[in-house]
Amino acid sequence: MDSLTTAYLKDVMGKMEVYGDRVQFGLASPGPRPYYQLTNSAEKKMAFDSNNHLLHPKEDEFTGANATPVFTLEQIKAAIAAGGFRSSSATRSSAGGRVVSRSSSPRGGTIAMKAKDLIDAARYEYFRSNRQALPDGIGEHTAEITELMLKGSSAEDAFGEVVKRHF
Repeated sequence: MDSLTTAYLKDVMGKMEVYGDRVQFGLASPGPRPYYQLTNSAEKKMAFDSNNHLLHPKEDEFTGANATPVFTLEQIKAAIAAGGFRSSSATRSSAGGRVVSRSSSPRGGTIAMKAKDLIDAARYEYFRSNRQALPDGIGEHTAEITELMLKGSSAEDAFGEVVKRHF
């Protein structure tokens, strides 16, 4: 996921705007650009290869350990704005004359961490943009909002659900 370029993410975003507002990347795809699967609001799925052509995926290509968590269109836009899925934890620094990577997480942990970073960014951006309309005390429900977003809800839907439940 760290190697995904903003150009590739923009291609994915273009397909998302047409075919589905949620995306899941395959981890077993050949090459540096993964296959991906879009899901629309009717839960219909459409897969694309690394060149953005339609794909007939294998049965388990987008399940379990073979795929990333689901990302919303909002999260992909946030990743593009941030310059991709890279984060400061993947940067290298010099320590005692040698180069040390600050990220030693296994591949799956890194992807989950990137997903959470994107969700946190999208959640904060929604909060910042809608602060005046949100009830006081909404910040006490951050974990619940994050959980809803991890399950595929947009920030707007997650905040709306929490407001409906608690306010």
